Amino acid sequence: MMQVGALVRGITALVVTICFSILLSQSPALAQGKYAAIVVDADSGRVLHAQDADALRYPASLTKMMTLYMTFDALNSGQLQMNQPLKVSAHAAAQPYGIELRAGQTITVRDAVLAAITKSANNATAVLAEAIGGTEAQFAQMATRRAHQLGMSRTTFKNSSGLPNKQQQTTARDMATLGMALIKNHAKYYHYFSTAEFQWKEATIRNHNHVLARYEGADGIKTGFIAASGFNLVASAKRDGRRVLAVVFGGPSIVARDNRMIQLLDAGFERIGKPGNDPVMASVEPAPAFSLISSAQAAETGSAARAAKPKTNAKAEAAVAKAPAQTRGKKQNAGNNGSWAVQLGAFKKQDAAQATVAKAQAKVPAGEPTIEALRADSGMLYRARLTGLTEADARSACSNLKRKNLTCTVVSPSAG
Repeated sequence: MMQVGALVRGITALVVTICFSILLSQSPALAQGKYAAIVVDADSGRVLHAQDADALRYPASLTKMMTLYMTFDALNSGQLQMNQPLKVSAHAAAQPYGIELRAGQTITVRDAVLAAITKSANNATAVLAEAIGGTEAQFAQMATRRAHQLGMSRTTFKNSSGLPNKQQQTTARDMATLGMALIKNHAKYYHYFSTAEFQWKEATIRNHNHVLARYEGADGIKTGFIAASGFNLVASAKRDGRRVLAVVFGGPSIVARDNRMIQLLDAGFERIGKPGNDPVMASVEPAPAFSLISSAQAAETGSAARAAKPKTNAKAEAAVAKAPAQTRGKKQNAGNNGSWAVQLGAFKKQDAAQATVAKAQAKVPAGEPTIEALRADSGMLYRARLTGLTEADARSACSNLKRKNLTCTVVSPSAG
């Protein structure tokens, strides 16, 4: 009887491993030489999957996770207070990309934290760094020492924001360590990472982490991008009392990275709690899928967009409308919370979808340009959309596109 039980457990472990590998094989095209990933049972620390997890990578704005960890340390020690106003230095104000800040102004610790989390504001991050370390360079040295104390042995910080620096490096495993440290050591502040949006002066700033809205149970943590790193993400989700944390480096686009993250989280929850002796899953060569054209890439494909005027057809549109979403765990969020979209068409060729997205963005710079590959009765179709919009923004964008002789449809959250 004991032998039969052992055999059953062995077969179960094998089936779980095969299913996990199949899930991970359905991955998007990933940036050459930049990809790395790890999936961890955040409660036990068990590694559920790893691919190049110890290879050096550029953290980009994942660096802000360390700055926020240090900020939460300072709040716990009394060095900082949440409502404390911090003066904006000339150095902080000069940082590229951020919220509206001028030298001599003040910003509270809370607003700086929210700006760093949602908009990944480099200027707000520099304000926090200077408040803790005196100068950003001194803060980076402090952050590196603190990272090593946490077990992030391969990480070096050179600034507080993640702006390009060849000496600023980390690994997927180190970022997973930091993510779990934030959750466990700063539990009373971790909820800030789930902030969907916050108000700064007249601007409503929405969180760059779209997985929060797309994945059931997702509650943080941080996105990152520089050209040298590709699109990075650390994300955590909790279901039925179990938490999975995953790290992705080197996505070629926002959407490809987010979809890969959802696959990893799904696979992690499939694997967690199941029998299996090998804590590190074998890596699987990712298969090509779809990509996103960013605003910067749109300029490169602008000529193609003007030259090509791809046509959609009613059958293709109908097929895409009926096709189920590829990613599991997707939330159907009702309400006016940035989950609306503008559909630009469905195309048989990915190049045609990309050209249409680029053309639409050139005329109406709204939403996240996305191209989603879907299987329909007629074969593979590529659905082009502008996503992440409120209802008002979606309707306004579509109206503007129609005035410029571009076809579009407003898509509500319930439409999928």
